[in-house]
Amino acid sequence: MGGTSGDGDSPADAVGRPRAGERRRAFRHSPFFPATVLALIVAAAAGLFAGSYTYAMANPTPHSVPTAVTGVPAPEVERGAFVQGMEKALGAELKLHHYATYEAARNAVEEQKVYAILREGPGAAELDVSGASGATVAQLLSETAPQVGRAMGVPVTVKDINPLQKGDPRGLALFYITLAAVIVGFVGAIQLSVHAFDLNPAERIAFTAGYALLGGFTIAAVVDWGLGALRLPFVESWLILALTMFTSGMVFSMFNVLIGRWAMLPTWGLLVLLGNPSSGGAVSWPLLPSLLGSIGRWLPPGASVNAQHTAVYFGEHQHLFPFAVLAVWAAVSCTVFWTWRHRHPGGRDTDAAAAASGAAPAG
Repeated sequence: MGGTSGDGDSPADAVGRPRAGERRRAFRHSPFFPATVLALIVAAAAGLFAGSYTYAMANPTPHSVPTAVTGVPAPEVERGAFVQGMEKALGAELKLHHYATYEAARNAVEEQKVYAILREGPGAAELDVSGASGATVAQLLSETAPQVGRAMGVPVTVKDINPLQKGDPRGLALFYITLAAVIVGFVGAIQLSVHAFDLNPAERIAFTAGYALLGGFTIAAVVDWGLGALRLPFVESWLILALTMFTSGMVFSMFNVLIGRWAMLPTWGLLVLLGNPSSGGAVSWPLLPSLLGSIGRWLPPGASVNAQHTAVYFGEHQHLFPFAVLAVWAAVSCTVFWTWRHRHPGGRDTDAAAAASGAAPAG
């Protein structure tokens, strides 16, 4: 009878019931472990996704709005009072840039250095806004300036000197086509890794470039030719979308060789949680939280929106910077992917395949 209370296995263990440690090990090696981790990650990602977009876009607030002023003030005291009134109403600074002529100020608008032009005359003021430079900024200035003018007893005329296209009155179409290019770009890379597992690294890069060219063309064709929402400079817009899709796809492929099956996490975080809300597409950069407004143009979605926006509305003043940002991200991603291609989760043994095909006739 005394043997039943010894230090050996309990009766439950004796009949084969697994201990707690064994159960944990069995769970970790079962398909339920990654499924549980994935469920927790998806839940967290959903909250982060909603939070990042709400933080960036739900209540856009200006911080600093570059504004051109022209000519000789009439008089300086009125300008100062009007600017102070605007800043108080906006809760932001009007960062004034002085230009000798109105033509110089218009050129600054075309170069996207300023968002509005303030002109003064005897007993009146004019504020020229540029809807194409930033619809949210232009709307805010258009609503605020007449109110401040009435409070000062100075009539203020507001005019949009560069309005948005009729098919895109809120200026969101460029954000949407960029969002499509970014998301489909890395989803395509994911699908290549699942359904074209045997592709070798060079072939994967080639097919990523292939679906990027086709996808960019399709997006531009649907939005311009199909829906007529935007009149695009077709070839330039197509190539911007294609470069965006390729960059997005290669960012995923880079993380794929670095961290394997969890590559979706940094890709989603970089491009969707951080990149898209800070892109300036849905909310102009001056209205974004200052940190997002600063880093957005250095990320692929922001660079793509920047290049596309300039191509559509300021075609004669295109800048190199957004293309350089996309090119650097694409080059770095391709370099990392190629350097660690031995960790590419796929491919096929071409030497073995060649040997087998060469041995077949002899058999």
